[in-house]
Amino acid sequence: MSRKCSVCGKGIMVGNSISHSHRKARRRWLPNIRKIKIREENGTVSTKGICTRCLRSGKVQKAL
Repeated sequence: MSRKCSVCGKGIMVGNSISHSHRKARRRWLPNIRKIKIREENGTVSTKGICTRCLRSGKVQKAL
């Protein structure tokens, strides 16, 4: 499963982890992706990786 939302395209962000002494080390922020069965526009049900923000905002309809 890729670390990218199928709806909004949110993916991995990279940057630096900075310690108290200001030493920098590379790190990654991962999106909160969930495998959800969703109902598509044509009525079919498929499993996709959706971020929790898209689920919460109602951009997709979960299949029950």
